[in-house]
Amino acid sequence: MKVLLINGSPNPQGCTYTALSQVAQALAEQGVESEVFQLGKEPIRGCLGCGACRGKGRCAFADGRVNLALDKLQDCQGMVVGSPVYYASPNGAVLAFLDRLFYTGGVPAHLVGAAVVSARRAGTTAALDALNKYFLISGMPIAPSQYWNMVHGNTPQEVAQDLEGLQIMRTLGRNMAWLIQCIQAGRAAGVLPPEREAPALRTNFIR
Repeated sequence: MKVLLINGSPNPQGCTYTALSQVAQALAEQGVESEVFQLGKEPIRGCLGCGACRGKGRCAFADGRVNLALDKLQDCQGMVVGSPVYYASPNGAVLAFLDRLFYTGGVPAHLVGAAVVSARRAGTTAALDALNKYFLISGMPIAPSQYWNMVHGNTPQEVAQDLEGLQIMRTLGRNMAWLIQCIQAGRAAGVLPPEREAPALRTNFIR
């Protein structure tokens, strides 16, 4: 069992990474492997809605990050998206990345998802709301914690002082491991995830 931890911060070992490290620690204690996927500092193009990815599960842009993540997710049972909060929302690179990632339709069905955010002070709940919507629209179970998945601090050293935030991350890791294990046990017992109705219905309000 494996979880992909997507670090949406341009800083590879900053505040967001500090939060994700606590999630990784708790996952490891429950026997679940994890890998940090760093978005990096290179610009990430936004989705054009061109539709070239439909039916292929691959983004048409050849900049690599989205399709590389899709490849890695095929061998995962969960994903955690971490983002810094700049203006009461996730990092713009994270949103551009997730728009393209999910628009491809290539994210495995019923992958367990979770989001974590890092901020100096505020804007965290709005950022979490934006990130969680990607999971909800994709039929992904969302792993819970004991409070909203956020840490506070302006540096990794300050985040290390947010004892409640770090505990929230560890609780999230344990709950994610438990949920993944429950889903795996259900599959082994013949309890399969529900299939989506086909065709998918769309209602347009302007005729």
